[in-house]
Amino acid sequence: MKRFLCLLLLLPAWAGAQVPVEDDILARTLDSSSPYYYTTLMMRYRAGDPTLTDLDYHYLYYGYAYQESYKPLIPVPELDKLLLLASSVDTENPQKETLETIIATGNDVLARDPFSPKVLNLMAFAYDMLGDKEQAAAYAARMNGVLRAVLASGDGLSQQSPRHVLMFDHALDLLDVEELPYGKARIVSRNVEFVPLLKPYVVEGRKRRGFYFDFGRVYWNKPEGYTYKRDRTWQFNNLKPREYK
Repeated sequence: MKRFLCLLLLLPAWAGAQVPVEDDILARTLDSSSPYYYTTLMMRYRAGDPTLTDLDYHYLYYGYAYQESYKPLIPVPELDKLLLLASSVDTENPQKETLETIIATGNDVLARDPFSPKVLNLMAFAYDMLGDKEQAAAYAARMNGVLRAVLASGDGLSQQSPRHVLMFDHALDLLDVEELPYGKARIVSRNVEFVPLLKPYVVEGRKRRGFYFDFGRVYWNKPEGYTYKRDRTWQFNNLKPREYK
């Protein structure tokens, strides 16, 4: 199978400054006259609209935190089924039935977490292997749009400039895309965790030993006494994030 990597080098000029501002996101996504009205944005996203911009993805991703369907701490059993399928799939010669099951199960997961990079990647893979290049490209575009939104939210190099995510797994998915092996995350403040790298990452001549992520939105409605168990990694059988041009 061809090796597709989405290293997301084509970030917009405003990427370093697009930190999510809650008042702004709430105001724009709730205003039916706004180009970022959430209902309209989500319809375009689910339809695979190729004209969605990085700014659209900014409001799509962070605006989801204000939707009733955003329940990040509720288990998604369909995800376990999907990851089990992915762990056993022959990426060079996958069976049609397996690919169709991945798509059906992936749709169930996306109903709960519509911005999961690993699930979007698996959907792109399955459609590509089935010969549906249009759908494959659409899912790859969704994944890239989501990851660019997270990358644009902060450089992640300090506690003051973390990358903002809606789900714990989105942070780890991003590091997987960047091919940065990581260790166990540790809490550094009420909303921020530090994910150490197993090997130093050199940025502008300086070694970075990990990245900071803001998980605050996950805890907005955290049930008392809740303990989160992280999911498994998504790099199965060298199935890497996919990019379509």
